[in-house]
Amino acid sequence: MGSEQLCTVRAEGKTSKGKALLETSEIIFRGDFRLKIPLASLQSTVAKDGELRLKWEGGSAIFELGETAAKWADKILHPKSTAEKLGIKPGLTVSVRDIRDADFNRDVRASSKAFSNTKLLQASDLIFMGASELADLGEVGDLLPSLAKSGALWIVYPKGKRDIKEVQVIEAGKAAGLVDVKVVKFSETHTALKFVRPKATR
Repeated sequence: MGSEQLCTVRAEGKTSKGKALLETSEIIFRGDFRLKIPLASLQSTVAKDGELRLKWEGGSAIFELGETAAKWADKILHPKSTAEKLGIKPGLTVSVRDIRDADFNRDVRASSKAFSNTKLLQASDLIFMGASELADLGEVGDLLPSLAKSGALWIVYPKGKRDIKEVQVIEAGKAAGLVDVKVVKFSETHTALKFVRPKATR
């Protein structure tokens, strides 16, 4: 999920009011004209006097964002790591099931108080479940007894597969009594959806 704001943008000699969206890998503007700027292409990112000033090869744009300009510049210049986006931090109990990403498992093990990718740990603060096909989603309910009351379940699934789509992942979480609260790019090939128990049941 990105950040969005109504603003005025000046680019290529044009000025327009519209909606700007700061996503994980790009900044988008929709108004009388449209912009889609990959963050990786930016050569200069400056926040000054309430303006976010961007330059890339062959173009530039100024977003009039007010106080938000500095926040967006910081997000662009200092993006969160995947681990930070997933809420992985020292002191947590983390269980991983059916995710065979060696780098991910190594990083989680190094930063967790307790970690297992062979069995579910009781009162896990975070559970990461890999789902490669629709049938795998039937196991969501089996994980809940091991999830701490205020814990989070992340379902990691492949992008662009016809037999497992985001709406089906969300439905599986809801069927288990969970609510979806966040989506994160897990890798170039996978997406992660975060689920938690409703506040009334924690």
